[in-house]
Amino acid sequence: MTIINRLVIIFSILFGEAALGDEHYNRYDFPKDFIFGASTSAYQVEGAALEDGRTRSIYDTFAHQKRHGKHDPDVTCDQYHKYKDDVQLMVETGLDAYRFSISWSRLIPNGRGAINPKGLRYYNNLINELINHGIEPHVTLLHTDLPQVLEDEYGGFLNRRIILDFTAYADICFREFGDRVQQWTTFNEANIFVFGGYDVGNTPPGRCSLPFGHYNCSRGDSTTEPYIAAHLLLLAHGSAVRLYKEKYQAKQLGFVGMNLLSYYLSPATNTREDVDAARRSYDFLIGWFMHPLKYGDYPEIMKKNAGTKLPTFTKEESKLLKGSFDFIGLNYYSIMMVADNSMNSSINPRPRDYFGDMEVEWICMLYTF
Repeated sequence: MTIINRLVIIFSILFGEAALGDEHYNRYDFPKDFIFGASTSAYQVEGAALEDGRTRSIYDTFAHQKRHGKHDPDVTCDQYHKYKDDVQLMVETGLDAYRFSISWSRLIPNGRGAINPKGLRYYNNLINELINHGIEPHVTLLHTDLPQVLEDEYGGFLNRRIILDFTAYADICFREFGDRVQQWTTFNEANIFVFGGYDVGNTPPGRCSLPFGHYNCSRGDSTTEPYIAAHLLLLAHGSAVRLYKEKYQAKQLGFVGMNLLSYYLSPATNTREDVDAARRSYDFLIGWFMHPLKYGDYPEIMKKNAGTKLPTFTKEESKLLKGSFDFIGLNYYSIMMVADNSMNSSINPRPRDYFGDMEVEWICMLYTF
């Protein structure tokens, strides 16, 4: 099996008159084997927050703090009770696939150990309903909703214990659902999870430190924690992928990968400094994860700029990560203009967060939908 077996690019595209002018597209303009699908996350759609044995996740905790106008997720779309209606809507829409995430705290309320039979039944029912209607299930193991019990017990992705717990959770999912699910994503937008959750604090678990965080920074360290969380997330991913390949793939014939958020990063000017800044942004945003997954180590520019804040991989860890994916999913929504900021960083040699280590300024964002 080659390092890159499949490249899966997931686009979020809404076609509009203003964007397309007089051109119109329909389904038949795409290749016959093009897969049309939709995706959600457990937190966004399931509801039933405390029903049938489910416990709180870090997203529940974050949302209930009422940060920047977020609504709590106790009901949302209520897919837990209305999954049959939702699948029927997918059929009427003409979807070929549906990517959803499993709520770890619904399936395993204590984060490890006993399976919740009602949670197991729900996901079996959802998967079977999709398949019975000709829709392929694509399953994400974690979409920003780590069980709160693990966050409270040892700090979640800031502690190496997460590697074993995530692998054990993945093992249960592969075992229980892998006879019908062939498309597995370990983490959704892994790069944004650690940046938002541990640098600026605008996503769960909402950790940050002043002056870097965008919100109330009562706990965390924006200068180091993004790198620690990303490092342990990568190792958890590698461990789960190794488990799947050694224990399940030959029989289940499935594929496993990771999902990242990407931008089209364009230099603000044609100067060498801004062109280099755009490349540096790609290394920090995408290379942060893709370089270890392909080469077993971080990009050189990250090691140079972050220095000792960036953890290192052992030889065994590097071997674990190299080639640990069958596909990479890219979520793409917007274009970013990038300018160099390295001179300002050298003039003000103060502590820097992950974004500061990038030495760039993102000056304009254009959404493509």
